[in-house]
Amino acid sequence: MSDFLIYGLFLLAGFAIGGAYSLWKVNKFAAGVLVALAIIAAVAGVLRLV
Repeated sequence: MSDFLIYGLFLLAGFAIGGAYSLWKVNKFAAGVLVALAIIAAVAGVLRLV
C-alpha cells in the first residue's frame, strides 16, 4: 500500500507542475499555489522513500 502512496505523491507533483506551467501566463498566483503543492508532494514522496 505504501508503494501506491509514493507513486501517487510523485504523480500528483508531476500533474501540479504541468498545471502550473500551463497556468503561468494566465494567473501567476494560482501557478504559485500549484508549484507549492508540487514541492510539498515531491518532498512527501521522498520522505516516504527514506
